[in-house]
Amino acid sequence: MSTRFVLAISCAALLVACVPKDRYDAALTDAKKAKDGAAQCAADRDKANAEVGRLTDALKQLQELADQRDKALADAQVGTHDLQTKLDDATAVNAELRAGLERLGKNADSLLAEKGNLSTALAEAKARLEELRKAQAAADARAQLFKQLAMKFHKMIDSGQLKVRLRDGRMVIELANDVLFDSGQTTMKPEGQKAIADVAAVLRTIGNRHFQVAGHTDNVPITTAKFASNWELSTERAVVVVRYLVAHGLRPDLVSAAGYGEFDPVASNDTPANKAKNRRIEITLQPNIDELVGIPEGK
Repeated sequence: MSTRFVLAISCAALLVACVPKDRYDAALTDAKKAKDGAAQCAADRDKANAEVGRLTDALKQLQELADQRDKALADAQVGTHDLQTKLDDATAVNAELRAGLERLGKNADSLLAEKGNLSTALAEAKARLEELRKAQAAADARAQLFKQLAMKFHKMIDSGQLKVRLRDGRMVIELANDVLFDSGQTTMKPEGQKAIADVAAVLRTIGNRHFQVAGHTDNVPITTAKFASNWELSTERAVVVVRYLVAHGLRPDLVSAAGYGEFDPVASNDTPANKAKNRRIEITLQPNIDELVGIPEGK
């Protein structure tokens, strides 16, 4: 029991003796109310104190959460700064990569174009090489044939009856007119007939080859009842030689005749010796189709 309550009872006892009953009862009632009010106030105070404690704890928790939030924000700001820096770096790298890709794209286009040009150039070079190989093979074949002809005609060459030459890339068997014909004549002399027979024997050994017999003269003009010019004379002599070749076994479909007169000289007509060189019969070995290989011009 508290001191106040004891004093209150004591005072009440003293008052009982001094005051009327109704006032006493009223005082008791007031005292009870005061006691109940005091108890209520104590309870309210305790409740308030408990609430204050709870609120204090809640405030503390909220403060801790706020501190955590502030730290997280600070960390986030630092992270954002780092991310922004990384983003800026990545953007710069991306731009550089784009620029590099564009350059590579252009270089790739250039390389593709260059590749196309190189492929074309390579194909052309291969084609030229193949043509050169064919030309070389044809040249080798002609050289071998020329060598064979020279060997087969070596007796006639040594005796001065004929010569084997290369003119304009073609093999030519050249016989002097003086061996075959008298001046201005187209009747073949016996010596010439034997020479043509020997030539025919060799030409028959050359398989599937066309021959052209061409007559040539010097520049001394001729005008007779039979020949109006050296053209007619040279052509008639070529025909006579063709007939003798065919008569000695050469196929007629492989031989032809032509007359050049004085218009295809091999020497100037300024001396008797040079004029004698121009008076000649030439038997040309015509190239076969597979020998007509053109060498492509360089670009």
